[in-house]
Amino acid sequence: MAAPARAAFAALEREVVGCTRCPRLVEWRERAAREAPRRFAGELYWARPLPGFGDPGARILVLGLAPAANGGNRTGRIFTGDESGNFLWPALYAAGLANQPTSTRTDDGLVATGAWVTAAVKCAPPGNKPLPQERGNCAPYLARELAALDRVRVVVALGAFAWDAALATLATLGHAAPKPKPRFGHGAEVRLGPWTLLGSYHVSQQNTFTGRLTRPMLDAVFARATALAAGQADLGPT
Repeated sequence: MAAPARAAFAALEREVVGCTRCPRLVEWRERAAREAPRRFAGELYWARPLPGFGDPGARILVLGLAPAANGGNRTGRIFTGDESGNFLWPALYAAGLANQPTSTRTDDGLVATGAWVTAAVKCAPPGNKPLPQERGNCAPYLARELAALDRVRVVVALGAFAWDAALATLATLGHAAPKPKPRFGHGAEVRLGPWTLLGSYHVSQQNTFTGRLTRPMLDAVFARATALAAGQADLGPT
């Protein structure tokens, strides 16, 4: 990575980690650390906003909703140490986007190749439901993140919240969605300027434990994403 790009990423990470724009989220992420469930008792929680993780030369961006209170908020890395990550990373590994199928802690040796994983909201929210203002406070971070990832060509949105955040972010970067607004759905696809936005059901337990999202369904989304990123597939509708 060129020095200016490294500097931009480092500056953005510092700003994200030090952010206190949303008092409700600050209180919640710190309370989660103080009131950890028994299985995590005694662990030192990260309890701060989470920057993105992955390959700065990525062609695929994976966008989630927000860190989990006892997942990323505990470990300090997105989709790490929780059931959502346990479902996501095997799919990224199978698609050749990670060197291992597990993500348990920040020193576990995980490396993402060709993918960048982040969230629309950088702090764990109560009930996994950020308020509109909280998403708005984080929106500039996501826009700067995507702008810095200048090789990204595919955005995989995990869930409707991430889909809407991606559409808003791409609009701020000069590529507004057509009207009527493209609707989220598993496998939904729309091309916006140089990017293709793909939808997938979120990898939350609510979807994976009920069978709404299966491993083959998620594998198919990432197979499509990697083909698009490599220029080996027809582009979706604009």
